[in-house]
Amino acid sequence: MRPFTRAVLRATEGHDVVVGRVRYRHRGWNGARADAARDVRRALDELEQLVGPVPVVLVGHSMGGRAALAAAAREQVVGVVGLAPWCPPGEPADHLGGRRIVLLHGDRDRTTDPRESVAMAARAREAGAEACAVLLAGGDHPMLRRAGTWHALATGSVTGLLGLDRFPDEVRDAFARAAAGEETDPVQRV
Repeated sequence: MRPFTRAVLRATEGHDVVVGRVRYRHRGWNGARADAARDVRRALDELEQLVGPVPVVLVGHSMGGRAALAAAAREQVVGVVGLAPWCPPGEPADHLGGRRIVLLHGDRDRTTDPRESVAMAARAREAGAEACAVLLAGGDHPMLRRAGTWHALATGSVTGLLGLDRFPDEVRDAFARAAAGEETDPVQRV
């Protein structure tokens, strides 16, 4: 995630934005304990203690994407950018109402299922979120294939969610397709 962190830092330079990274205390999700989500919530508490109540956009890859989505119930979270997120079938989404969610997933991912990201975006919309899924043709789980596209879409999604810039065209189009209720194919492919 360090390259993504650097890209977001460059994109938000000159703006009143704080960028931080969550340090996971335990490996794995660990069943009902959901340790990764607990660590994200702890980091949100620490952030609020440091800078007060500020709008937050969470970015996470794989299990970190699942943790970001799970922690999005916190009031300060305005948006989530999930990068090849782990979205198990039936994962709750009711807490995402009122949030903006961008899920980016490679269509050749063999670790997490891109169809589950699409399903999570749909559940989030049903819960009242503005949510979209963008599938990267040829994209894989480590985000090495088409790395420049991953970085541009992730960074542009963060600055778009923060209101600092327009969303990348692909994300803007995905939001429009989802809002229009294109049930046959609400997913944007790039």
